[in-house]
Amino acid sequence: MSEIKNPSIILKEKIDKRDYDEIKKLEKLCAERDNVSFKLELEYKLCNKEESGRWTGSINDLMFYDESDLKGYIGISDFGGNALEVNGMVHPDYRNMGIFSKLFSLAEDEWRKRKQPEMLLLSDGSSASGIGFIKKACDEYDHSEYDMVLNMGAEQGSGPRSNKLRRASGGDYAEIARQDKIYFGTGQDDDTQVFEQKYNENNGSFTYMAETGDKVTGKVRIEINEGAGGIYGLGVLPEYRGRGFGREILTMAIEKLKEMGAHKIVLQVEINNKNALNLYKSCGFEVNYVMDYYKINK
Repeated sequence: MSEIKNPSIILKEKIDKRDYDEIKKLEKLCAERDNVSFKLELEYKLCNKEESGRWTGSINDLMFYDESDLKGYIGISDFGGNALEVNGMVHPDYRNMGIFSKLFSLAEDEWRKRKQPEMLLLSDGSSASGIGFIKKACDEYDHSEYDMVLNMGAEQGSGPRSNKLRRASGGDYAEIARQDKIYFGTGQDDDTQVFEQKYNENNGSFTYMAETGDKVTGKVRIEINEGAGGIYGLGVLPEYRGRGFGREILTMAIEKLKEMGAHKIVLQVEINNKNALNLYKSCGFEVNYVMDYYKINK
């Protein structure tokens, strides 16, 4: 165990490239030492660092330094809806020194200043220390998600398709919000500024509307950063389910990411969503790890 010599805490609204590199270095060390994964959303945060909007004046990144070295980090992510998401880590040689507790206390103070009534704490389900801390801090278990990675050689199937994907525009924001409310229970109450930031293509995120003829049947959002692609917010409207449209939309999203040069494609799905899980597995996605979510209520 190391000794803290000259500690300092830096609180930031947005990370820059230097912050990103330091956090990624700490993440890599912790992941390799503990054999766990994190959901820090660093690429999303870095790409959005120039955007204005709902983050103005808020603290989203809390960093603990000893001398000039980053030893602890907590990130706050706001994707709209009722909850903030919080995930973080401490250097293995600097644990049990109160670093994470201090950062978490500051993160909790920040959450209480905001409008969201809930805060979700995330931890890899295999992290005994992470889950142990969270269970002491949280009111209740909320849900778990599989992080899944595509076997890039897997076949998704071919043949005629009923759907096509159209790049979303500003005129689609209301429909995107309506669908988010249907699929995820969030989104419809977000204002225009929130959607402009969330779906701005400058952050490497591209939203597509699925259509058959002139009818919207669903949607999907894809992201790519340094060759790593992600698929998010995929859904089919209830009146069009049971026709294989989900597979079509997923397959087209995979194709678009490959065209963009993705060498890795990931997605997340709640472990209780058996239909989606079976679809993803049948298209070549494999479980990478389980992320547990615990909730604190104001």
